[in-house]
Amino acid sequence: MIQGIFYARFFPKEGTKIVAQSPPGCIVPVPVPGASTTKPPLFDYGVLQEYIIPRQAFCNRYITVADPEGKYFVLGLPVSIPSPRYYRNEFIFNFGLVVENDVDQVPYERVVRRLAVTFAEMEKQSGFLSQDVNANENQARRPIQSLLEIIKEDLNNYGECMIPVDDANTINMKLFPHHPTPPEVKGWHVPVAKMKFADVVDPAWDLTLQRVITHIDGVSDVRRIAFLADVSLELTQLALRHLLYYDTILLLDMFFFGACYAPRPGMHDFIANVGGMVDECANYVCVGASTEQQAAAAGAAGSSAGEGGGKGAGQQHGNDHCDDHDHDHADEDDNNNNNNNNNNNGNDRNEPTTTTTHGHRVSNYMLIKLMTTFCVGKTVTEWLKGHMDGGFDVLRFVDVRRLVQFGVIKGCLYRVHKHVVSKQYLAALATGQARPVAGGDPLQKYTDGCHTFDQIITERDLTDSEIMGKLKSFPAPAGDLTVLYR
Repeated sequence: MIQGIFYARFFPKEGTKIVAQSPPGCIVPVPVPGASTTKPPLFDYGVLQEYIIPRQAFCNRYITVADPEGKYFVLGLPVSIPSPRYYRNEFIFNFGLVVENDVDQVPYERVVRRLAVTFAEMEKQSGFLSQDVNANENQARRPIQSLLEIIKEDLNNYGECMIPVDDANTINMKLFPHHPTPPEVKGWHVPVAKMKFADVVDPAWDLTLQRVITHIDGVSDVRRIAFLADVSLELTQLALRHLLYYDTILLLDMFFFGACYAPRPGMHDFIANVGGMVDECANYVCVGASTEQQAAAAGAAGSSAGEGGGKGAGQQHGNDHCDDHDHDHADEDDNNNNNNNNNNNGNDRNEPTTTTTHGHRVSNYMLIKLMTTFCVGKTVTEWLKGHMDGGFDVLRFVDVRRLVQFGVIKGCLYRVHKHVVSKQYLAALATGQARPVAGGDPLQKYTDGCHTFDQIITERDLTDSEIMGKLKSFPAPAGDLTVLYR
């Protein structure tokens, strides 16, 4: 948001002077009739005065200056117009904006440049600025003070402005949000929608984009989405990168029961339930019991409808690390998932779950225990077995994939990737002797430590166990290969 806007001019005798400002007093104090005190300016003008109208070398350049306290930035583009009609043969002015230090300055840079270019052309054509202080000022045009007030209010409230200056000139500006360049989308990434595309999709959208977004379910990787949408992988990646640019999706890693996850500093907020994070997690990951389980627990549950919805963790492509029993549970839970907004906290440590009329809701204590027991060196399968051996049937009440996904999105967990490194291959790369060998092992190019197992799984159509089996027969000296977790 624009905190202040000003027009400064260099006078041959007075020096740099603020001719107009909005709001009044934001740059230099302005006495208010009838008021005992005046509102202090945003920054010390005396300190930054030499940067408002800088030396000749900085004129006609976009500059940003921070105030001494670091609260605000002054954005400006001092303009110098050489001409023999001016005293000292040049006219110097600057239209500047004052924004807070944490505001993205990129959208406002275009506004500053537009103001400088527009008023420079108007000055060259009709002497618009140099005649502004004359007594015989043209009454048909709008005063600069009024222009600045309208520009500030319109840009802050509407993000755009269209202001007629006089009969021949109009100021048209718009604030365009700045989006950083999105990262590359790889075939092993899993896109997760941050909005309901069905509510916003339009028939006029790109046909490839329409076919791709129908398969974004938070489970399928990019390669599978390309296959299901019958679109080339390159076009699918381009479409997803377009969605990533507008912050409508986020990218996660593929979920495997053989993968490892470890806690991040965000786990402290989860344990403290900052902003109701644990309750949000419960609404996202808890699932209801199946029909058989309802019958077995008929004395304890009146109605058992699950929370969270979506596919169970056992249905993720490539999950060869979970036994058939786990898959059966995940499939049963997937067929019985329904959405609800359960607000039961369930903090009793002696009761891992709470049965309500809406279904099973895992207690906050149990959710925190589940989330905090992920660690390096322990796969999801081992984590799951540990809790089930401890007496808690995780698959009955929790969608494991959703639990892991929630932890990654909220910054509570991170994926520990597997990399394979060949000392011999690294030495060949370092000396420039590595050459592709016809008929050689296809896994050799992945043994430089820069490729994750997810990439190998996606590009070679192999499971984790198949990769480990091929590495055991890899043509390399004993002890040459090392599998790293990082």
